[in-house]
Amino acid sequence: MGNSPQPEGRSARLSRRRFVAGTGSILGAAAVGTYATPARAAAHIANGAQVAALVIGTGYGGSVTALRLAEAGVAVHMIEMGQDWATVAPGPDGRIHPKVTSPDYRSFWMRTKTKAPLSNFLGFPLDKAVPKHAGILDAEEFPGITVYQGRGVGGGSLVNGGMAVTPKRQNFASVLPSVNADEMYGTYYPRANAGLGVGLVNPDWFERTSYYQYSRVGRKHAKRSGFAWTFVPDVYDWDYMVAEDNGTVPKSALGQEILYGNNYGKKTLGKTYLQKAKATGRVTISPLHEVTGVAPVAGGTGFTVTIRQLDTAGATVATKTVTAAKVFFAGGSVGTSKLLVKLKATGALPKLNGEVGKGWGENGNVMCGRANHMWDATGDVQSTIPCSGIDNWDAGGAFAEVAPLPTGIETYASFYLSITKNPHRAEFTYDAGAGKVGLSWQTAWKQDSITMAKSIFDKINRTEGTIYRIDLFGNNSKVWGDHLTYHPLGGAVLNKATDNYGRLHGYPGLYVTDGALIPGNTTVNPFVTITALAERNIEHIVRNDL
Repeated sequence: MGNSPQPEGRSARLSRRRFVAGTGSILGAAAVGTYATPARAAAHIANGAQVAALVIGTGYGGSVTALRLAEAGVAVHMIEMGQDWATVAPGPDGRIHPKVTSPDYRSFWMRTKTKAPLSNFLGFPLDKAVPKHAGILDAEEFPGITVYQGRGVGGGSLVNGGMAVTPKRQNFASVLPSVNADEMYGTYYPRANAGLGVGLVNPDWFERTSYYQYSRVGRKHAKRSGFAWTFVPDVYDWDYMVAEDNGTVPKSALGQEILYGNNYGKKTLGKTYLQKAKATGRVTISPLHEVTGVAPVAGGTGFTVTIRQLDTAGATVATKTVTAAKVFFAGGSVGTSKLLVKLKATGALPKLNGEVGKGWGENGNVMCGRANHMWDATGDVQSTIPCSGIDNWDAGGAFAEVAPLPTGIETYASFYLSITKNPHRAEFTYDAGAGKVGLSWQTAWKQDSITMAKSIFDKINRTEGTIYRIDLFGNNSKVWGDHLTYHPLGGAVLNKATDNYGRLHGYPGLYVTDGALIPGNTTVNPFVTITALAERNIEHIVRNDL
């Protein structure tokens, strides 16, 4: 799963093993059978183990934390609920990860039916039955919203579009008001961008490749309506993508791979922070393990952590109890918030303050499609990696990613994911009767996001004489994808549920180090900010707490 073209012999072997072409159909197929996916043995954490630092989650915050702790000489064990996809056997198509047009058992986390962000196409439903399996994309459903999250070693880096955006300096105070902007923009954002391997598409290649015709059409329409259009940085290996276009390496971003994982060119955390962390020799990872309890050691120091080990069908195969001197919650905004709310409500961590669970937002995500004229074809082949956006944040409260619609056919459609200045915030609460954590989000709150996105697309439609697509999100009358988020943020907000560096109030040695710290919105795609904040916080913690 390297970033660069392989030597001829290795490429041939990998071609036989992993790159049998799958045709796929945007309309799906019948239910697939159950497939065994044996993995190479991992050094799973042992029952009764004692560890210096336990990191719950392997996403952006967790990966930064593990690397910097290890560099400081601390032994770290990471707990990951999903699989280690680098060790998973290829599927029936010869690939680790399937195309977006061919979802199967590898695609979704513990579902018996797929739940694609686009539920329909040309009047046909897309979702289909699949075996329950530890797939790579979790579509976690709450009343009012579905939250898409990555499952596996590398977390969200496995399934996002890789748009690596640093917020505008003038917007930062609204994102993290208690954080020194000079430090973030002078030190931690540059450190995060370097660590993630952020880069820009080659503008000359962008102008000539057929795979970004959809983005060039988006640029034309944006500029004709007077909107600012910009290239957006990303964590894809752009040299590899050019080689894909030239036909010298297997296609990945140019082969309909993104939502269910990317086999080659994407710089996931497994190729950046986690690779460096493991290279220290002080970091180990237990995949298919889920933390269910954290409590202070009775009569001693540190924390007792309860963990269940899963198989790929979701069954519990072992329950373990370990002791950790320090615990870092990095299970993503939803995972961290749910766990902390449960631990407070059930009395395991009763001294957590009343801010735990509050301040959750969805980064103002809303999607839409536009039906273009026949002379504005967007291309039957499209790169799955977005590289441009429309900026109307200051005037209308929206930034719109010019997104791909990689169906394999010409759609004459432009598709967008907008990030908006949605002011609504939800709260996680524990239902003792059901034994579950719920979320108070309301779909009606998305109307603010729709209004802000319309500040862009109503004007473009008027200028171009075009209309919205109504066949993508349900019943052939629904214009807006207002049912989801890719960017969950908040639930353990910095300087409220924690101190200004992520220390949880009431329990020295417990920390939050992920997107749960950010109060609901970053004005852009959030993972660079999550990474930079984690760099800031762990530097302070290493210096002052170890």
